[in-house]
Amino acid sequence: MIVELPDTTTAEINKKITGLREEGGALTLGRVLTLVIAPDSEETLQSAIDAATFASREHPCRVIAALAGDGDAADPRLDAELRVGRDAGAGEVVVLRLHGELSAHPSAVVLPFLLPDTPVVAWWPDTAPQVPAEDPLGRLAIRRITNATDAPDPLAAIKSRLPGYHPGDTDLAWSRITYWRALLASAIDEPPYEPIRSAVVSGLKSEPALDMLAGWLASRIDGTVTRSVGTLKVELHRDHDTVTLSRPQEGVTATLSRTSRPVALVPLARRDVPECLAEEMRRLDADEIYREALTGIDKVSYQ
Repeated sequence: MIVELPDTTTAEINKKITGLREEGGALTLGRVLTLVIAPDSEETLQSAIDAATFASREHPCRVIAALAGDGDAADPRLDAELRVGRDAGAGEVVVLRLHGELSAHPSAVVLPFLLPDTPVVAWWPDTAPQVPAEDPLGRLAIRRITNATDAPDPLAAIKSRLPGYHPGDTDLAWSRITYWRALLASAIDEPPYEPIRSAVVSGLKSEPALDMLAGWLASRIDGTVTRSVGTLKVELHRDHDTVTLSRPQEGVTATLSRTSRPVALVPLARRDVPECLAEEMRRLDADEIYREALTGIDKVSYQ
């Protein structure tokens, strides 16, 4: 069910939410957190809501999307859209379109809709503030999620995360490489147990997840890490063997090979935004490994 509330107030919206909840039998106690989304456009809004709806099936939550509308409007106006039931996953979705002076104060409009005694997660699905923790919406949250992949300049975006980092920050580019990191760690956790002398991370120039992967390796090994443009693969060089994990750009199956060992085929499809968002919502504490990977990017040699 989707309910439109044009030119409304926060009190009227909350009253309508309560009525819809009572009709549907949903309980606030069933929500484990509040997810606040700050999209830049209507196009991004819908895809972000779809991702949040998917993630809510694992993390029942209230989703609040605050979209700045016509900032030059003479009079402030709040338009709302409420989604419940099948249109909202395992929660409820509140879409707020802010016009006039309201567009400059999204946190004040969002505040009345935060669930009591539950953590708040903020997500910027495209362009993020330089320092998410100091953004008005970021101040409401204990977990702040950005998405460098969809930024105008992905590499510049992921590199900018470190100067503005605060505990609780993360980026979807980081969760995109979870399975890559697990496979590489598993591959080297076997004899001959030699240190990695050098590593090469190759792939699309516009994929910041690979920069995160290179930064993670640089933070973990003493050797050189090179980031190049080309075939999607990672090579780990040791004294007596080389571990290579490669996959076609649009493929779903990767090849894991080691010197003098049989080649293994492993499932490794590119993770989409809903899956990455769901993973990042599983933890609400600081991700120190993510911060170290950001630090490691400065040690990476780019070709």
